[in-house]
Amino acid sequence: MIEISTKAQIYLAELLEKQGVSGIAIRAFVSQPGTPQAETCIVYCKPGEEELTDKVVQYEHIKAFIDQESLPFLEDATIEYVLDDFGGQLTIKAPHAKTPKISNDGPLNERINYILQTEINPALAAHGGMITLVELTDDNIAVLQFGGGCQGCGMADVTLKQGVEKTLFERFPELTEVRDVTDHNNRTNAYY
Repeated sequence: MIEISTKAQIYLAELLEKQGVSGIAIRAFVSQPGTPQAETCIVYCKPGEEELTDKVVQYEHIKAFIDQESLPFLEDATIEYVLDDFGGQLTIKAPHAKTPKISNDGPLNERINYILQTEINPALAAHGGMITLVELTDDNIAVLQFGGGCQGCGMADVTLKQGVEKTLFERFPELTEVRDVTDHNNRTNAYY
């Protein structure tokens, strides 16, 4: 659950009061969760704007609605209010927004995505590349797509066979195949 410091709660309570709306709260969610573009968001939530599936959390000074689908991505998240030279600002730390904690018995596609985001893509980032899981078929074929500097790179096949495929098969023996569906003829951003 999101831990909100007392200073942050008081700051947020003041902001909510300035809205002049009875019963206003905050709503927290992660846009594009589990991707490198993930952003943790806090917005005003007037009565009736919350989702029926939101988790309601009553803190000491404020009420918060937490998006149900964002819950695993907001695990261990913290919100602090930090004083600085310009007054102060909220800082949000959500260590699992881009890559949530995944249990060993979680769905295979989530476990594959976790390894891609935490182990494989950081290594490829040095070359401006990345790999995404496009699909996990019913017969456990991981369909991957290379992007960035890996798309069109002459070494993409070596990266797939000696690095990505090897890692995924070691971690997930239930995989039957790892397949690349990237159009490597497009060499616009390819790393050489």
